[in-house]
Amino acid sequence: MLNDTLRRKRLMKVQSTKQTPVRPDIQSFLGGLREFLTPAAWKQAEQARGRSRKPPRWSTQPLILTLLVMTWCSGDSQAERFEIAKGFTTVCLAKRRRPGKSVQGFQMALAKLPMPALRAVASRVRQQMLALFDLASDGFIVFGCDGSSMETPKTAELEKRLDPALRDKARPQVWVTALVHVRTGMLWAWHLGKGYNRERDHLKALLWLLPAAALVVADAGYNGYELAQALTASHVSFLIRMSGKDKLYTDQKVAVTKFKEGEVYLWPQKMQKKELLPLRVRLIRIRVAKKRDVWLLTNVLDKKRLPATMAARYYRWRWENEISHPDYPSSNRLYRDSWAA
Repeated sequence: MLNDTLRRKRLMKVQSTKQTPVRPDIQSFLGGLREFLTPAAWKQAEQARGRSRKPPRWSTQPLILTLLVMTWCSGDSQAERFEIAKGFTTVCLAKRRRPGKSVQGFQMALAKLPMPALRAVASRVRQQMLALFDLASDGFIVFGCDGSSMETPKTAELEKRLDPALRDKARPQVWVTALVHVRTGMLWAWHLGKGYNRERDHLKALLWLLPAAALVVADAGYNGYELAQALTASHVSFLIRMSGKDKLYTDQKVAVTKFKEGEVYLWPQKMQKKELLPLRVRLIRIRVAKKRDVWLLTNVLDKKRLPATMAARYYRWRWENEISHPDYPSSNRLYRDSWAA
């Protein structure tokens, strides 16, 4: 009897010392949404939407929540997906006023929703990503940047607004430029627009969405004086692959065969004619195969902060994210095989 009493006391003592987890495990889809779509996010979206004289049938939270759920649920038509999403929203917000019933009313309400409301939600979600996940690697938050084109329906409006097709009977194309966190593969931000030779402009449009300590890793399509200047002015570090067409200057004559890394100047003749100052950058040469090198340009001049080995690892991460995409071009397999060698 005494032994049983002692055992019970010991068990009660052990149970009392167990710590309650700071955040319970997410066990539902709704629980995952609430981790990112916090009350503060809905408050900011409501403020960005502004007040109207008459309370709308679709208030901000159910309108945006229904829109998000429609992108994830299945259905043969938009109307069917709307019914599923509306039912989910009604259950989640049972104490709120019921939203509209028809998909036509939903579309009209969505068309009237100002973009600042959606941007407020997206901004809050990004803040939650930084708070919930450890995205830093050696002092950098590394993002890969790349773009691809997508065909759109062949309508008169899209043909007017988008670039003309390059070949006969082709559909208008829209270009998507995305920023992806390379270590986790998590999509951070994207930009839609006209595509032909506009990759640099798309990246410029995304700079304000990058957090502090961001390092953008990109391919040769994102080189150039103007973009490098814009990245540096925005306090964003970059690591961009150079191509054979790029011209750089050095203080002293250096043999290319013996060059490994060092500071150089990016100063195209066009910028010289405009009397703009040269950009001081650092060129890193990385051997990825027996007779294949990759030349990377960065505005991180401190070798201790961004060693060549770290730069090679970041660039490899970017390629690993790109080749996992279903539309990854087969011509890039040469670089994939070089990294694997």
